[in-house]
Amino acid sequence: MSDFEQFHFDFYQSNYTIDDQEENLYGSRKSQTGENPPAGAFALSEKLLFPQSYTGQILQPMYSPDTLSHLSYADGFDEEPPLLEELGINFEHIWQKTLTVLNPMKPADGSIMNETDLTGPMVFCLALGATLLLAGKVHFGYVYGMSAIGCLAMHALLNLMSIPGVSHGCVASVLGYCLLPMVMLSSSAVIFSLQGTLGTLLALFIIGWCSLSASKIFTSALAMEGQQLLIAYPCALLYGLFALLTVF
Repeated sequence: MSDFEQFHFDFYQSNYTIDDQEENLYGSRKSQTGENPPAGAFALSEKLLFPQSYTGQILQPMYSPDTLSHLSYADGFDEEPPLLEELGINFEHIWQKTLTVLNPMKPADGSIMNETDLTGPMVFCLALGATLLLAGKVHFGYVYGMSAIGCLAMHALLNLMSIPGVSHGCVASVLGYCLLPMVMLSSSAVIFSLQGTLGTLLALFIIGWCSLSASKIFTSALAMEGQQLLIAYPCALLYGLFALLTVF
């Protein structure tokens, strides 16, 4: 045997045999069975295996206070308002404002018209740009730009003329809703050309319609009786710009 094999044999040689391992194993088991375990050992093991006793019945679970709190929180979702109401979108008020604009002789409800509802104005501005696009005129930027400048100018003017004052949202809402007759004018431009006597008369009629509706709503919402003509004049200037975009 070489030196390397002798070293390998000496290194792994041991007096520990399998019989000694079995004796140690059996001896430890006998010692465990011979000694009496402590009294709280079984109670501790039972607590670990069964942490809480179940007192309910089958298919009828027992409710804890935490479970009842979770159930009451889940039932609270039914009491929340609808999503459209949280966003401030009221279709009934939108329909009433639209009817008020379409009928300039109808008295306006100041409580409804004083709301800052921008759903209808955004739709009408988009419809005006779409109808102009159908007529071959890409004027989306002009529509939104003149709307923003006109709202700022009217807001400053109405705050100077009225005692209670008015918000930016209310001005934008009223001017946007009164843009509906101008959408009708741009829709007619898709069918026939407005560059003529008939088109000019129709544009003047639509300008008067829009300005009369807007001034009526502003006077009713801000309690400015006797000042409707003073408000209608700047409104007519604003809607005249939209008419120029539509006709030319």
